[in-house]
Amino acid sequence: VQLQASGGGLVQAGDSLKLSCVFSGRTFFESHIMGWFRQAPGKEREFVAAMWKSGANAAIADSVKGRFTISRDNAKNTVTLQMNSLEPEDTAVYYCAADRRTSVLVTIPLKAYDYDYWGQGTQVTVSS
Repeated sequence: VQLQASGGGLVQAGDSLKLSCVFSGRTFFESHIMGWFRQAPGKEREFVAAMWKSGANAAIADSVKGRFTISRDNAKNTVTLQMNSLEPEDTAVYYCAADRRTSVLVTIPLKAYDYDYWGQGTQVTVSS
């Protein structure tokens, strides 16, 4: 599995960005839970958002709730993170990740160690 994230950049506080992550590999995108994490300098990688395989359920971190939205298009093997009202505190490298668990129980993992595959990261910098 390969994950290619894009869409980062330098923006001002209050602006919006849309991150995209394209999934490829010899397995089905729709069998993976997809998530976004971020890591700021000197800090641990933290959960931002994740979405269940079908797209029916999602989880959003409290720190971005109401500003960020996760979505996925299983026909295009793509997961996106729409980020609105960006704040300087959102500055970080953003990573997309995939969890290949086979359980049918709808449980969205929130820890980085739960995810099996990672993209290379895309830098988001928000200036004040």
